[in-house]
Amino acid sequence: MQAPLTKATDPARISFDTHPERYAHWRMSIDGATATLAMNVNEDKGIKPGYKLKLNSYDLGVDIELYDALNRIRFEHPEVRCVVLTSARERMFCSGANIYMLGQSSHGWKVNFCKFTNETRNGMEDSSRNDGLKFLAAVNGTCAGGGYEIALACDEILMIDDRSSTVSLPEVPLLGVLPGTGGLTRITDKRKVRRDLADFFCTTTEGVRADRAKAWGLVDHSAKPQAFAQAVREHTQRLAAASDRPREATGITLTPLKCAIDLSGYHYEYVDAVIDRAARTATLTVSGPTQVQPDTIEGIIKAGIAWWPLQMARELDDAILNLRTNEIEIGTWQLKTRGNIDHVLAVDAVLAKHRAHWFVRETLGLLRRTLARLDVSSRTLFAIIDTGSCFAGTLAELALAADRGYMLQLPDNPENAPRIALSELNFGTYPMVNHLTRVATRFCGQQEPVEEARQVVGEKLDAHDAAELGLVTFTPDDLDWDEEVRIALEERASLSPDALTGMEASLRFTGAETMETRIFARLSAWQNWIFNRPNAVGEHGALKVFGTGSKAKFNWERI
Repeated sequence: MQAPLTKATDPARISFDTHPERYAHWRMSIDGATATLAMNVNEDKGIKPGYKLKLNSYDLGVDIELYDALNRIRFEHPEVRCVVLTSARERMFCSGANIYMLGQSSHGWKVNFCKFTNETRNGMEDSSRNDGLKFLAAVNGTCAGGGYEIALACDEILMIDDRSSTVSLPEVPLLGVLPGTGGLTRITDKRKVRRDLADFFCTTTEGVRADRAKAWGLVDHSAKPQAFAQAVREHTQRLAAASDRPREATGITLTPLKCAIDLSGYHYEYVDAVIDRAARTATLTVSGPTQVQPDTIEGIIKAGIAWWPLQMARELDDAILNLRTNEIEIGTWQLKTRGNIDHVLAVDAVLAKHRAHWFVRETLGLLRRTLARLDVSSRTLFAIIDTGSCFAGTLAELALAADRGYMLQLPDNPENAPRIALSELNFGTYPMVNHLTRVATRFCGQQEPVEEARQVVGEKLDAHDAAELGLVTFTPDDLDWDEEVRIALEERASLSPDALTGMEASLRFTGAETMETRIFARLSAWQNWIFNRPNAVGEHGALKVFGTGSKAKFNWERI
């Protein structure tokens, strides 16, 4: 038996497990319908050594705490209707991602850091759009770069008008990189800032003060220092009044996940991620419920944190984050399931029936955001649908998210042949970041195959029927199964990871763009490229020489 890995035995391993009592960078307080998250970054508590988090700048550790705090508000404090994000510092809201951290980080670390922060901010907007949790940025000081991008993710921005505080996106002129966590996209797609004004704003280091920021649409409201606290209360109360979260409800405590980590992978109760390092693959197996799940709200609340959809979603989310962050050479994930299809479909029916209840709604939200992590992960996803699988309803989303699906065909033993099944939840409950279902995205906007798939909701489809409906890619029989899957995995592992990342990101999102797809596909792709260019990260690149007193030396070719 392999010894467990801990932070002590593997100090490079990043953990996403934390608790408010261990927060080093955020203060969370609850006052009735309002939660306040005040940023107060401890400059000596960076997630890695070698830099100080000065001026309320942040790194991955700061954002891990923010993500944890948001989930605790969602589940532990259902009475909260509006979250205020502000700073515990005077005259400094947030100076953005720590530049020295970025300057010394590897390319992969920078890209994954940006992806996680993007997902956290997108999650705030997802909660506002779907679950009634509203957000106010109370910008009580200078707000630059990623700090302004935090504010942009909120429903509204209130800025202090003290004649010195500014908002800015100075990455292009200062660092030779882009505002990488959605800034470029949100000021146009979300805030509708005019293109010429946006061009000026993104190429000036000074930023703009409250009066101009409000006139240009960069913020919604402003208030003088002496009136700022009252303005925060008034806008918070107004946003809270528009929320449909419960006024009186008892939350569910998010207890720590039980995860055994060893050299072979990450092992939870319902999720198991086993790594084959020689083949550079991970097998991510999600198990269905092992016992009958409650079908009433009373029973669901009693099950609480152990309710299968919630526990499975938390474990899957943690597994995805661990694999993406700590296992960057494991390029192909095999997605498998184990369990009883009927049990999974029964849970889906309960989710659909009680979806208006706050706890069920928040569980669906966590599932939705977790599944969306798969879509934007730079990993090959192959669904392996074999004997014992339960790709049904919510778990069928795993197969629909895959780049390819292999389903075993057993013509001589049909009673043991694997089946897949769809539920109503596959047709609108779990949209991708393009705001379309995975079924609709699969068929590139064609309505007829989507409707054909909807006609078989609840039916258990064998390999032949699933292939006829276009729900799987290949259906080898038992004679060819092992060899065909092996060849597919080995072939994939032989291809350029860079080319695969670009190809998969392009193929996964069809149809019209959304703000989110522009952030992940267009903005992230450009930032990925810029992070490799000498003008940003070369010996004399802007990101490398920042703070040294030297001036960046650019290659003046436009590529």
